[in-house]
Amino acid sequence: MPKVKPHRSSPSLDMTPMVDLAFLLVTFFMLISKFAPEEVLVVDTPSATSEIKAPDANIITISIGNDERVFLGVDDKATKLRMIDKISEKYGVGFTQPEKDVFASLGSFGVPISQLKSFLALSPEDQKKVNQPGIPIDSVRNELGDLVQLARYSNPQSIVAIKGDQGAGYPVAGRVIEILQDKNVNRFNLITDMEVKPRN
Repeated sequence: MPKVKPHRSSPSLDMTPMVDLAFLLVTFFMLISKFAPEEVLVVDTPSATSEIKAPDANIITISIGNDERVFLGVDDKATKLRMIDKISEKYGVGFTQPEKDVFASLGSFGVPISQLKSFLALSPEDQKKVNQPGIPIDSVRNELGDLVQLARYSNPQSIVAIKGDQGAGYPVAGRVIEILQDKNVNRFNLITDMEVKPRN
């Protein structure tokens, strides 16, 4: 008697749930992601083996370029709105509400306070074309110290971080640290690139 071969069907795999899950994850990450503002000053930070991570929020970033220009950035929008009101009080510069909104949307800036109002009046495309001279740090016009102090008054939980280019000279970095110490900011972070520790 001949043997009957059972009909073998290949197992089928329904990929619909996996595709649904993939799209849900993509949508989730798109909705929760926070896009970093465009950097005006590109800084090539030196590498270090430290594994201490900078905080994610409430950061006042002082950027030092290889051309020794100094820029300031504050990550929190509410802090920037309070800060520009304090700048207006201290320096006697009146800012309109649209100018305040533009200031709150800036990632970082590097113009003296005397030029800030005209800079904020420019369109975003024109702001990118401006060669910002940097915030004054000399002993006569120490605007960086005032701005850091006003930012910390606006948000006392703020942490100061210095992001210096590896091509920048020590005198500028030393001057920035001296300014921070004059304003009683003795704890700050130095932002570096991660370097793999050598194996023993």
